[in-house]
Amino acid sequence: MTQPTLARAECALPDSPLAAERRGIDACVHCGFCLQACPTYLALEDENDSPRGRVLLMRSLLDGTLAPDDTAVERHIAQCLGCRACETACPSGVPYGRLLEATRETLAEYRPIPFVARAILTTFRRPALLAMAMMLGRVLRATRLPMLFAKLGGRIGFSMAMLASTERPIAARAYAANGKGATPRGRVALLTGCVMEGLFAETNRATERTLDVNGYERIAAPEQRCCGALHAHAGDGEGARALARANVAAFERANPDFIGVNAAGCGAMMKEYAHLLASDPAWAERAARVAAKVRDVSELLSAAGPATGAPLPMRVTYDAPCHLLHAQRVSTPPLNVLRAIPQLELVPLADSDQCCGSAGIYNLIEPDVSNAVLAAKLRRVGEANAGLVATGNPGCLMQIGAGLVQAGSQTRVVHPVDLLDASYARRSSGGRDASP
Repeated sequence: MTQPTLARAECALPDSPLAAERRGIDACVHCGFCLQACPTYLALEDENDSPRGRVLLMRSLLDGTLAPDDTAVERHIAQCLGCRACETACPSGVPYGRLLEATRETLAEYRPIPFVARAILTTFRRPALLAMAMMLGRVLRATRLPMLFAKLGGRIGFSMAMLASTERPIAARAYAANGKGATPRGRVALLTGCVMEGLFAETNRATERTLDVNGYERIAAPEQRCCGALHAHAGDGEGARALARANVAAFERANPDFIGVNAAGCGAMMKEYAHLLASDPAWAERAARVAAKVRDVSELLSAAGPATGAPLPMRVTYDAPCHLLHAQRVSTPPLNVLRAIPQLELVPLADSDQCCGSAGIYNLIEPDVSNAVLAAKLRRVGEANAGLVATGNPGCLMQIGAGLVQAGSQTRVVHPVDLLDASYARRSSGGRDASP
């Protein structure tokens, strides 16, 4: 005898981005494994600010038991960091990151994206505005005023601390970085990035040099744009798709074997281009081909060894960027990069898999929750008692760096590639000092 099936209620938001992700919502069995992995649940102790609580809100939106203009729904969805730690913990494979982006894009039709977020997103979509903003940031940083203003409270003080923290703690030294004798590894086009090239240009140059040393042939990819991650996370799906199309076209023209990315959030976004453009027949297959070539720089370097440099007697701890560990599932390669440096003492960081509270522009939109999450991270950094915190994402570098600056700590943040580059520079210069 055939068992009767329950009819599903008619979707209250047909043809919405959230409705397209219904299968992912239905995969959640509300087991609760995600709770202790969620930084906002741990900080706020509210079931509605947990992954399974938010999935229930999403289901209620589709079933019509909650309205998309409900302020409480908007608040709980907005307070999510999007760190995707719940995906790592989830035994059912719920694609929470995709559900979150679809929910925010759906809600944006009923409640506009906050003004501060819209201003930032507009800037990142327009190359001229972005270039001007980054130039002003560099000029302000050079005045040393951000370090002074970092002592102020609120968003302004924290923003100044973020800018102050972008100063490279290790002096950059150019050196002959040819890969002569190294095994040929393929052609790599580097995503130069927005904040990376704007405020961490020396890390981009370090990335290029370390790839050269390890046998990769670098090629240019002109006309590349912002990856679109900030837009997708904020609910501006159309903006994210427009930027993705521009990048797909740019990297198609370059035709590299690999697309190297040294910003975890950007790499996670680019690896999702196939999903982002899946409903666009003209771009879906092209996006999939480009996404398949994306590698975090640590993946490329780890595949090559990487080559060993000169000793750097430093005490370093590593914090795993959420979008590298949880979204891209890349865990060992960054550690391989650091372990390739002789005499570098790599000390463990408790809760390295927990978010630092940056989450793109979240720390500017939801400062209170962001600060609560950051406080836990800073406690763990203090316990590690290291001179440097290595992490591979600009948002994490600035978030943790700002917290350390405001706390008056002597510990500084650095990209793992900067340390490997310093080791290579010291080897090239015959062992001259490369300490911070």
